Amino acid sequence: MAQIRPDFGPVSQTSKTRLVVADVGSAGLSDGLVAIVKADCPACALVAPVLADLSERAGLTAYTQDDPTFPAVADWVMDDTDLAISWHLDLEAVPTLLRIEAGQEVERTTGWDRNRWEQLAGVTDLGPDLPAFKPG
Repeated sequence: MAQIRPDFGPVSQTSKTRLVVADVGSAGLSDGLVAIVKADCPACALVAPVLADLSERAGLTAYTQDDPTFPAVADWVMDDTDLAISWHLDLEAVPTLLRIEAGQEVERTTGWDRNRWEQLAGVTDLGPDLPAFKPG
């Protein structure tokens, strides 16, 4: 059965799977890298310096679920305390890093995995002092 989600378009629901029909552009997300994080998340706290680095090197925008000042007070950090963006993206865990191209999500990874984040972001040397992996 299809439902209409306010501001985001139709959603199809089957037993345990939710298929978002609307494109991410309808949620107000611009092309580029997007991270969804929250302060009350050990993996998110771990990658906070990586988020700041990606904002400078790759134009990352971060949406924070619980504290609009996390990971920083900056123009690249957006408030998602109402969880509208997170809900629209059907997130299961944070941190989640996404790449959006032409208004469509093309890649996603959850948790911190240096190799995967570098591949998705198209940069090298992310978080050299961090462990290589931490689940979200």
